[in-house]
Amino acid sequence: MEYIKLGNSDLHVSKICLGCLSFGDENVAGKPWLLDQNQTDEVVKRALELGINFFDTANYYNEGTSEMYLGHSIKKLAKREDVIIATKVYYNEGGLSREAIFREVDFSLKKLQMDYIDLLIIHRWDYNTPIEETMKALHDVIESGKVRYIGASAMFAYQFLKAQEVARQNGWHTFISMQNHYNLIYREDERELIKLLEEENVHMTPYSPLAAGRLSRLWDNGSVRFQTDQFPKMQYEKNKEMDYVIVERVHELAEKYNVSMAQIALAWLFSKKMMASPVIGVTKMKHLEEACESINVKLTDEDMEYLEELYQPHPVSGAH
Repeated sequence: MEYIKLGNSDLHVSKICLGCLSFGDENVAGKPWLLDQNQTDEVVKRALELGINFFDTANYYNEGTSEMYLGHSIKKLAKREDVIIATKVYYNEGGLSREAIFREVDFSLKKLQMDYIDLLIIHRWDYNTPIEETMKALHDVIESGKVRYIGASAMFAYQFLKAQEVARQNGWHTFISMQNHYNLIYREDERELIKLLEEENVHMTPYSPLAAGRLSRLWDNGSVRFQTDQFPKMQYEKNKEMDYVIVERVHELAEKYNVSMAQIALAWLFSKKMMASPVIGVTKMKHLEEACESINVKLTDEDMEYLEELYQPHPVSGAH
């Protein structure tokens, strides 16, 4: 495993981040593809063996059971100081108000069975709370010792810059990471946001790096999640015809290099500036192992151009 220093922090994270959206109680969340606690333990154990130290969850994932399952696994299998835990706040009562941030951090710590969160990410931009209130609350929750660093997710470039400037002008803590929607078939952040991240020295930890499985297989062979998860369908269904020609090229290069399609798609991401750790969600162990092996897959300039040249603009998805 390779590691990278995350932005202007002292966090050295594995170049694969294990996304924990697949951990949780299917009876509570109503998702048939979720991993139960024993299965979660197995995946976390294998991730640790592979050198992964970076785990991403959220307060509302699977009605809070994702944080619970992850916390149980980490307590059982790792030393707290050896792992980096990211969780999120926003999809809760009060959004990103001061009261909500402090309340949800306490709830997350209880579910995770931990004393602190390494990286607290604001899940979306809160149009109902002044950004000054949000950034001051995030600063204060760091000063309280309950959170070490803060990150952002899925917002427009002007919003990210506004938040950073409010924090700087007041001497408050700023964001060190951006968890944006970015993959081979959704590249809208290349217009402005990624250029801004480079200026700010803020690394990306993109979600949906494989477009919810759409970049890891030809589409006539979908998984249960591929067929039933409605959120990715809303993101990708309307653009499927123009996206599929890119998926076919991913398949061609996978055949050429004798690797998986997922490894080609991840190798493309690793070639990008400000890339730290794609957030990889898995339900099968082999997919976790493949993701880790993708770090060693190298694409030529010609490969990169071949993968990129057919991309067409998409409606914005993620930021809103």
